[in-house]
Amino acid sequence: MYPIVRKEVLADKIVLMEVKAPRVSHSCLPGQFIIAKIDEDGERIPLTICDYDREKETVTIVVQTIGASTERMAYLEEGDSFEDFVGPLGQPSELCVEENLEETKKLNIVFIAGGLGTAPVYPQVKWLHEHGVDATVIMGSRTKDLLFYIDEMKAVAKEVYVTTDDGTYGFHGMGTNQLQALVDEGKHYDRCVAIGPMIMMKFVCKLTKELQIPTIVSMNPIMVDGTGMCGACRLIVDGKVKFACVDGPEFDGHLVDFDLAMARMAQYKTEEGRKKLEFEEGDTHHGGCGQCS
Repeated sequence: MYPIVRKEVLADKIVLMEVKAPRVSHSCLPGQFIIAKIDEDGERIPLTICDYDREKETVTIVVQTIGASTERMAYLEEGDSFEDFVGPLGQPSELCVEENLEETKKLNIVFIAGGLGTAPVYPQVKWLHEHGVDATVIMGSRTKDLLFYIDEMKAVAKEVYVTTDDGTYGFHGMGTNQLQALVDEGKHYDRCVAIGPMIMMKFVCKLTKELQIPTIVSMNPIMVDGTGMCGACRLIVDGKVKFACVDGPEFDGHLVDFDLAMARMAQYKTEEGRKKLEFEEGDTHHGGCGQCS
């Protein structure tokens, strides 16, 4: 069992949970994720690692209630436990690997976090800060009430720009508008990392391609099983079949076929759609083993 040692409500329908998970906390890195399961009958839910503490042996996750399973999860309190808490899964961020650190130090990096994307952006910015790299962060949300982790982000970032679609806090507009404004002011960026809703990442990549800024995206919104066996997170990157949960979740955003990924994600939500995709994609429908029947 994996006990919840701290719970905090961050915003409407968004809660933070700090979970005692020694094995995960000792080996995880920014960019990776876990799969949590409340009990024997619960659904397996992939969740990004928002933070970790190796000394306390804890992993922090952020949950947004969007369905029955996440609703049940949000009702858990401090002292309750997860039956399963598996990880770390996926590949760590290429910017947060010590072997790449000297090259990373040469880069002027901007992160664009959309909505819940703040959760996976934070550990990357924190890791970079701890290793002598200070990045710029643009945090976007639909409205002020959905913003979270502003003070935490300011503590580890060089600059933080907050945007809201409705203008209730910070810059009135989207993250792409803020990035364009910064570039127009003369700011230069060597690398962009965009994490958030699929449509947001698509338009960030459209802009950064025009601005000639290499861009990394995290394709965690399309994960279901988290092990490559279900086929849900199959996507096309540079014309090749990839699976977000085992090959990613991070990819070169300028090489991702977002239109296909979004259409496929919508189709995968129905049983009929899943069967159709499985038939059309054949052996490439699955990741992990690639041979599941």
